[in-house]
Amino acid sequence: MKRTPLLLMSTALAGLAGAAQATEELNALVWCDHTDPALIEPFEAKFDVKVNLREYEGTGAALALLEQSRPGDWDVLVVDGIDVFRAVEAGILAPLPAADLPEADFFPEVVMEANNTVDGTPYAVTEKFGYNTISYNADKVDAADMQDLGKVWSDKYSGKISIYDYYLPVIGLAAMADGIKTTDITAADLPALGETLGKMRSAAASVAGVVAAQTALATGEVDIVVGGGEWLTAVLEGEQPNLTWTIPDQGAVMWSQSIGVLADSEQPDLALEFVKYIVSPEGQARLATSSCFWGMPANKLAGDHLTPDQKETLRWDSQPEYLAKAQLYPAPDADLDIEMQDLWLETLQQ
Repeated sequence: MKRTPLLLMSTALAGLAGAAQATEELNALVWCDHTDPALIEPFEAKFDVKVNLREYEGTGAALALLEQSRPGDWDVLVVDGIDVFRAVEAGILAPLPAADLPEADFFPEVVMEANNTVDGTPYAVTEKFGYNTISYNADKVDAADMQDLGKVWSDKYSGKISIYDYYLPVIGLAAMADGIKTTDITAADLPALGETLGKMRSAAASVAGVVAAQTALATGEVDIVVGGGEWLTAVLEGEQPNLTWTIPDQGAVMWSQSIGVLADSEQPDLALEFVKYIVSPEGQARLATSSCFWGMPANKLAGDHLTPDQKETLRWDSQPEYLAKAQLYPAPDADLDIEMQDLWLETLQQ
């Protein structure tokens, strides 16, 4: 899932900079949820290490950063689950010892061997997942309407919708509304999907990134975010419990993020320990409730380290139902991906 850091975490790295002098350093390219001191500091204390974190947005940006860096500059990479193969093809991820990955404790649906493993060898492990679905203001919309994607972007809510600005999950939701599985999208489906996206766009007040979409929902500028989910509203729920999310009857698009060790790391053993910590029950609970954005931990044993309120916010008990209704991000080949991006740009221009 493409991520833009939330405003609440803009000073997280500054807080980490004040850590006591450590005997070793570890460098990680991450998403903003890994910059929460509550997640990083226990690992630093246990291993007497300073973890240097750099946020990035989009797999392409991470690959560019690595290409511009010297071999050994970076040790750990967090990457969109659907893009692990790109990192493997680029030769930048090291094999992981399967025996050190507690995947037997994971939600089976998010082990995602097809994504994280190549020719039987794991190169990454799922650490967190969630849903691109519908976030909304329960005081302003009919919750029953939110169970039908077609009604979400109907004239009834025209001008009160924001669309999350990432083409893959939004096209995925459009496909689900049209009865097309995200894995089955072909070039022949694009004209019909274009019509659905056009209806969505005509009803929308904005197409926005994470911060702008969250702000628009929180301030009442919009009442619905198409492509939102728990990751968008969980950090707002404490002060605005009317802001919530649901998975419509047609389902939702499931996002996942993975973590791996970089092939040219100069500290592969320590980097592996960091990966093991992140997918441990304690690390998973802290990652799931990061102050940047929340999401479901891949490791089910994290539930033992979450409070009842945290589990309720994450809809812990509903996960079997949600996972059964979820579909993966569209994973088009290069040619279809270009056509999808062109379709998205055309939609934005409407």
